[in-house]
Amino acid sequence: MKRDQGTAIKKADLPEGFQFVFFTSGDEKDWAAIETSVLEFEDEKKALEYFSKSYLPHIEDLEKRTVFVENSYGEKIATFTAWHSEIEGKSYPFVHWVACKPEYQGRGIGKALIAYGVSLMIHLDGVVNMYIPTQTWSHRAIRLYQWAGFRILLDQKKYGNFDNQGEDGYEVIRDLL
Repeated sequence: MKRDQGTAIKKADLPEGFQFVFFTSGDEKDWAAIETSVLEFEDEKKALEYFSKSYLPHIEDLEKRTVFVENSYGEKIATFTAWHSEIEGKSYPFVHWVACKPEYQGRGIGKALIAYGVSLMIHLDGVVNMYIPTQTWSHRAIRLYQWAGFRILLDQKKYGNFDNQGEDGYEVIRDLL
């Protein structure tokens, strides 16, 4: 999905008792737990291996580009990773990961996280096009991304490291959106 530069920025507040915090060393275990809870990885060990290889070498970027939502007990329950990928040799902002533990979904946390994350990306990268890869089984999340100004990308065959199957995917989920 693509969010065109200049698209209006949406606002949404976290529910009471939750706060945004940025990544600090050791939070990779929380990231792995959150992403595994939404079935992005088979188990936390595989999630942690992926994160360690892909992101830990870039700790300074992690500290300003990966945000969590914490509950009132200090438990990290959602995450957003604002990263980059290349399209035709040019770097663009990409949302690499966004997830909320299932037991916290449906409370407005995801909406607030997306709004905060998009604002963060604009703050860090400027008013430019940004992207978020997704899949058809994430149709509930796709509605959130659309709310934040992303649109299903039908006019590119590839963006970043991702093959775009937008046309085929849209046919699968059109009635769900």
